[in-house]
Amino acid sequence: MLFLISFSTQYIILKMKKQTILSDFEKKLTIANYSEQTIQSYLSAIKLFLDYVKGKNVTEVDDALIQNYLFFCKTKKKYGYSSMKQVLASIRFLYINVLGKPVPASLNVKMKKPQTLPVVLSREEVQKLIKVTANIKHKTILLLIYSAGLRLGELLNLKISDIDSKRLKIHIRQAKGKKDRYVVLSEKLLPLLRAYYKQYKPRDYLIEGAKGGRYSEKSVQSIMKQALKKAGIRKKATVHTLRHSFATHLLDDGVDIRFIQELLGHVRLETTQIYTHVSTRSVQKIKSPLDTLNI
Repeated sequence: MLFLISFSTQYIILKMKKQTILSDFEKKLTIANYSEQTIQSYLSAIKLFLDYVKGKNVTEVDDALIQNYLFFCKTKKKYGYSSMKQVLASIRFLYINVLGKPVPASLNVKMKKPQTLPVVLSREEVQKLIKVTANIKHKTILLLIYSAGLRLGELLNLKISDIDSKRLKIHIRQAKGKKDRYVVLSEKLLPLLRAYYKQYKPRDYLIEGAKGGRYSEKSVQSIMKQALKKAGIRKKATVHTLRHSFATHLLDDGVDIRFIQELLGHVRLETTQIYTHVSTRSVQKIKSPLDTLNI
């Protein structure tokens, strides 16, 4: 009986320690002005880490255990480059800002970034996607993302007041990196936007749920998935593919890459330059040696 009481008390103390760490972690992130999305992602990563170390005091976790955890994330959880970066960053933040401890050597990992190219839809495929989408709300969502190169979170955070139909601009507020920017509003989109507004009468957010409030990410992803299926497009495309397509099509049309960088809200030009590898603009000027043969 005494053993059970002792074990139960120890469990509660450990649980309290974990909750205290998580609470402090969230407060520090908020004070440091991290975005809500980043805070939630970091919290999720730290919860998994604390669950992994379990009964051990987190301040006593050694390099070997941390290295085993990173190996676990990579091999068992199948984390990719971005997820692993997030794991490393969140644990570093924990040690420096919450525990006030030096960063363990096992966290000083320089990961090799994979050289992958974004999936891009052709203009014809985008057109197919829109044609098979009959619902006016769904069509508005897809066209807003493609026509302005929006991130999914940027679309969902749009307020009615962010649409400037006179200047043909959309005001993106506090996007990635806590930065505001303006993006283009297609004149062709205005009639659809007005028809959508008249039918759905959103009150605050431009795209709202059935009961009002912010529309869900899963709903937009589902809309995209259904549209791809109906259009018979077999590419591994996602909602973000529309943003990739926006940038690539602008590059195809000869728009200066620095303007595209600004429209996308990229801090570094190198990030935008990935689209030069998928743009057809330069490739179309190159002739295959086969074209010179008489066959």
